[in-house]
Amino acid sequence: MYAKILVPVDGSPTSNAGLAEAIRLAKLSGGEIQLLHALDLQAFAMMSSAGLGITPDNFEQIRGAGRKVLDDAAAQVTAAGIAVTTQLSESLASRVSDLVTEACRAWGGEVIVLGTHGRRGFSRALLGSDAELIVRYAEVPVLLVRGPKVD
Repeated sequence: MYAKILVPVDGSPTSNAGLAEAIRLAKLSGGEIQLLHALDLQAFAMMSSAGLGITPDNFEQIRGAGRKVLDDAAAQVTAAGIAVTTQLSESLASRVSDLVTEACRAWGGEVIVLGTHGRRGFSRALLGSDAELIVRYAEVPVLLVRGPKVD
């Protein structure tokens, strides 16, 4: 069974569904969880250059929000009696999917558990799919957990 479970989190209901499943899996396997919050600073930099109100001064606020997401998720894992570590990962040159797969490789993760929106058609093409890229490039099994349905 899986002893090292990597869980990317962003605080959304979809991410929380993935976290809940990872907690169930860790309880069954006696495993530990590493939580990862990945910051794609390139996306924020592009928003800034497009005049959308994001400035370099906002990056520390963005990091602080990421730390809060990790702290909140870690509290859930700890409350379930599971060993947990956290990692805030950021890059100006890599996609979120690259950050996730690299973090898993570096930690020696045995499975990645993450929530997915399950978008199809135009919305998926428009927004891309980090989950799909993680499945495609991860060197370990990936468990996708469908998030709550959004109308």
